[in-house]
Order: sequence, then C-alpha cells, then structure tokens
Amino acid sequence: MALGSPDAAHDRGEPAPHPPIFAGPAPFPSRREGEHLTDDDRQRLARTVMRRGFRERRSGTAEPAVAAHPRSAVEIEDDLRGRLGLRSLGDRLDPTARLWGWLGPLVVTALAAVMRLVNLNHPTRLIFDETYYVKQAYSMLTLGYEGDWPADDANDRFVQGDFSDLSTKADYVVHPSVGKWMIAVGLRLFGADNGAGWRFGAAVVGTVSVLLLARLATRMFGSALLGTVAGLLLAIDGMHLTESRTSLLDIFLMFWVLVGFWFVLKDREATRAVLARRTAAVLAVEEERAGGRAALPERFAPRVGPRWWLVGAGVALGLACGVKWSGIYAVAVFGVMVFVWDTCARRAVGARSWLAGGVLRGGVPAFLALVPTAALTYVATWFSWFTHADSYRRQWAADLRAGGEPVPRSWLPDTLNSWWEYHLVMWDFHNNLTPEHSYAAHPAGWIIQWRPTSFFWPDPAPPPEACGAERCVQAITSLGNPVVWWLGALALVVLVHAAVRRRDWRAWAILAGYAAMYLPWFAYAHRTIFTFYAVAFVPYVVLCLTFVLGWVTGLLRPPRRDPGVSTTADALPGTTANAVPGTTADALPGTTADALPGTTADAGPATTAEPPARPSRLALLLTDDGTVRLTARSWAVLGVVVGLAVAAAVFWWPIWTGATVSYDFWRWHMWLPSWI
Repeated sequence: MALGSPDAAHDRGEPAPHPPIFAGPAPFPSRREGEHLTDDDRQRLARTVMRRGFRERRSGTAEPAVAAHPRSAVEIEDDLRGRLGLRSLGDRLDPTARLWGWLGPLVVTALAAVMRLVNLNHPTRLIFDETYYVKQAYSMLTLGYEGDWPADDANDRFVQGDFSDLSTKADYVVHPSVGKWMIAVGLRLFGADNGAGWRFGAAVVGTVSVLLLARLATRMFGSALLGTVAGLLLAIDGMHLTESRTSLLDIFLMFWVLVGFWFVLKDREATRAVLARRTAAVLAVEEERAGGRAALPERFAPRVGPRWWLVGAGVALGLACGVKWSGIYAVAVFGVMVFVWDTCARRAVGARSWLAGGVLRGGVPAFLALVPTAALTYVATWFSWFTHADSYRRQWAADLRAGGEPVPRSWLPDTLNSWWEYHLVMWDFHNNLTPEHSYAAHPAGWIIQWRPTSFFWPDPAPPPEACGAERCVQAITSLGNPVVWWLGALALVVLVHAAVRRRDWRAWAILAGYAAMYLPWFAYAHRTIFTFYAVAFVPYVVLCLTFVLGWVTGLLRPPRRDPGVSTTADALPGTTANAVPGTTADALPGTTADALPGTTADAGPATTAEPPARPSRLALLLTDDGTVRLTARSWAVLGVVVGLAVAAAVFWWPIWTGATVSYDFWRWHMWLPSWI
C-alpha cells in the first residue's frame, strides 16, 4: 500500500488526501473523504488511466489535468523526470542514507579483502592454469612479449626464483595481454618467486569488484541494506573467492565487464536527466506561446549531447575484450540495452517519432560512443605486440613476402596483416578445442554448480601427521557458494517474471548480464569448457538473488515510472499526483504533499501541512527515502538466506583455500558425486 493512498491515511487515523482531479467524467462515483476505495474501484481507475495514457501517446497530445495555463520549465522538467524514472528535482539523498550507502559496502569490502589477501602465498606452487599466465606475465615484464619456457620442470625452478628457462622464442598464446599485464603488477610489486606476487592482482581486482557491486546494487535498488547484502554475497561466494586467490584471467574479465555495466547504468541516469531538462525547455517555450499545454513542436525529442559515460563503458569493455574475447558479447548486449532505453525514454517524454528518434538521436550517437571506443581500446591493448618484432607471428607477412610466397590479404600492411592472421589462428584454437578433460562441464549445469573445477590436489598428499588422520588432503575446488547459486537459479525465474510482466528495467539490466556473459557459451558447448568460466557472470547471479530478496521482503519498491498520463495538480506547483499509488512520484519524498505520514494535502491556497518527521537511521538503512518498514517475517527471510550463505562459506572455506584436512572431512563437503 502506498503511503500517500487514501487507505494508508485511514490506517494512520488521518484524514484521507484529496483524490487527483482528472479532466472528463470520473471513472467511478466519488467517495466521501476517509472512505476506502474497493479493489474493483482501484482496478477500474488504473485501467482508465492506462487507456487514457495510451491514447495520449498515440495522438502526441495530453489532456489538461485541471487548468490549461502554461507551466514553467522547472515544473515540466520535474514531471518529465518522474516519467523517466528519475528523482524529483527537489529530492536530495539524506546524509544518513548516503553514509549507510558507503559504510555497508566498505565493511563487506574489508571482509572480502581479508578473505582474499590473507595467506595468499598458499599454495606455494603454481596451480592449475597459473602455469601459463604467471610465467607469461613475467615474460612480458622481461621481454615485452610472451616467451617460451621449454623445460618440463620450469615451474619448480620458477617458484624458487630461477627464471633461466625463459627463452626469447615467442610462445603461442591464445588470449590477449590485458589480464597478464594485470598479473604482472603484483610480480613487479612483490616479486615473482612467491604466491603473493603471482596472485596480488587477482586478489585486488576481486576485492574492488565487491565494493563496485555493493555500490551498484545500492543505487539500483535504492537500499543500502540490499547493496550491502549484494556485496556480502559476492564476498563469500566460493567461485569468486577461489579465482580471486588464483592467477587466472576470468576474474579480470569479470571486473572490466562489471565496470562497463556500471558505466552503462550511469549513462542511463545522466542522459535521461539531460533529456528531461532539454525537453522541458522546449515545452516551456511552446506552452508560453500557446497559452496552455502544448506538445513538442518537432517530431524528435532533443539530442542529449556527448555520451561520456558510454565512452567510459567502451574503454572498460575494450579492456575486457583485451583479457578474453568473450568481452565482445558484453559490448553487443549492453549496446542493445542502451538503444532500447533511449527509445523508451524518447517515447516517455512525448516524442511523436520516438522510434526514429531512438535510432537517429539515441542509437547512432550511443553506437559511436561505445563500439569504436571499445574497438580502439582493444587494438591499443596490443601495443606490446606491435612494438616488439619478436612477438609471436609478428613477422608472418613479412617473412612470406621475403620468401617470395603469396601473401593472403596482401593489400594490408604487413604488420596489420600479421596481426589479423594471429587472430584467425586464435579463433581456430578456441572454436576447435575438443580434447577430453575430466572437469569439462556443459554450460547448462553452471548455474547450479553441477561440475565445479578442481584447481589444486597435490600428489603426494600431506603426511598423516599434518591432519591427525590416516589420510590427509589439500584441495582447492572452484565451487560456488551453494546457497547463492541454488537460490539464485530459483530467483532467475522470478527475475524473468519481473522483467516480462512487471516491465522492471532493473530486472532487464540484470538479465542483460546473464545474456552477455552466460548465454554465448551454449554456442560453444561442443568444445572443452569449464564451470569456472561462470565467474564472469557471478555478479549478476548475486544481483538476481538480491533483487528477489528485496521483492519478497518489501525492500524493493516498484521502479519510478509514469504510466504516460499527466495528472499534475496545477494548484500545487512542482508537485504531482498519481492515480496508481506506488508507481511514480508519490513514492518519492518531496514530490507529493501527501507522500509522508503526518502531512495533509489540499488543492486550495489555504493548504497547511506540518513538516514531515525525519526518518530514523534504521529506516534510511532499509531504503534511501526511509519510507519502508520491514515486518518480522521479512527480517526472518532476509536473515535466514544471508545466514545460510554465511554458514555455507564457513563450511566450505577449507575446501576453497586448500587447508590441510582429513580425507573424510573433504568427502563430507562433496555433496554431489559430480563434485568429486
């Protein structure tokens, strides 16, 4: 029930606010003040408003709500911001809510840092694919390109600080260099002869991603508590943890895609604010000329100017592609999402040719800001390859030409031709990698962690005295937190419902993360792939579960949006009344006079209202406007889910970090036969 609804006022023992005034006949007989509206009345009212909004959008005109006098640019902008899902111009985040929005995420980030940085040197050997990426990172620091390590026992000497096995012959590698350069930062800071140096880059990136996700969730959901929960769930996820403590490339891919996702969300907010302001300026002039309400004089809504946040997203996603090629799917999916948002925004502000405007004034500038930036950034990540003549296949075209052999694509400069040929070789490798592997896993099982990947299982095993049992083991299994992943799989069904039936843009944004980082792997199910690749979309698994937790507990409010009908009460400048409580500005403090307990609304000039009571600190932790109260049942649901996730993290911690345990202890943690 919305706080500003007549029922809410009745329940508080206050006089009910006046209902909004509509042009034309009322959809049902008026009620006496303080009398409840029936559910049927509410449904008929909502249907009437939606039908009227549809007619107005089709005609490009709006029926005046009360009077036909022209509005100021500020009034129009405030109304348009409500339609676009933005805060009112006069709405400012409470300092306490801002404090909670940083304090909670910083606390869980500190926890994540401890979990990822403590005892980072264990194991003291190169494990799993560290044998490739760590040595390649050292080679890039030394030679500027990936050199070959031909000796079979090069790993043993490497961990002892003997790097003499590195040759100047270029090694054939199948991934670009960004992730390896990020590993190299730790090698430079702490040396290449210890695990802290090898894994520092991954640990820092994993820790920062927790803060980034927590802040992102706080802004998306309007709740510091939900943002903190999202950060905590990511911090205690086993897959994210193990890859933050291992020098593989996928944690860096996850990080840069998440940064790009954050920039895309910032672009949505920034461009909609500019669109509201510029459209309001045009409409104010037209209404002043017409002496009343007016439509946009042009078919298109105004331009929004440079898309600097999208340029930032292009840089981040270009770096993601420079870690692994799968980052290109994020460029495509996020680009489509930006176009859809732009088109919907132009329709919401009343543009007659909203689709064409979405293409010409939204889609084309967005494409130019995002895609070329990502492409140029990706090319720039190959700077070391271009500047070192001994890099792998760097002289391929020149050698063919010198030998008198035909050169494919001879019209290209030799360097670019060699670079393109290298990409064709890498593509052939990735598309035809079919050797059998005991931990290969079909992507259908990733979201339930059907076949996790074992990163470390030493042979010979530790002696019996190491654990006090007949048989001791050390294991690092990249197993996601079962509570997070299993509940996340169920939550995905609810998320799809929220996206399709409730048209919640936040649900669509989270699904875009799944679509970019998960779905493309089904096209490569024929090749050898592993569950640990799923770390690239674990942030969206966490956002999905947090979204549903917020919806179940009541912390997640409906997205701010306007059904398309102007119901501004002109007697109250700068405020709006909404016939469907809880869907637009009446959920925002400061946008309607009756939105907070203890206030009264009146359409006449004699209106008096007591200042609303300031929300408590706890209320501002729950939501950024302090208007939501949780029931005991909601607290119980939230506490049980988070408590189970924390308990699971404690239970599987030894299996995630390679602690020395008995074989029986390890078997107790292998709940499914496919985990062994």
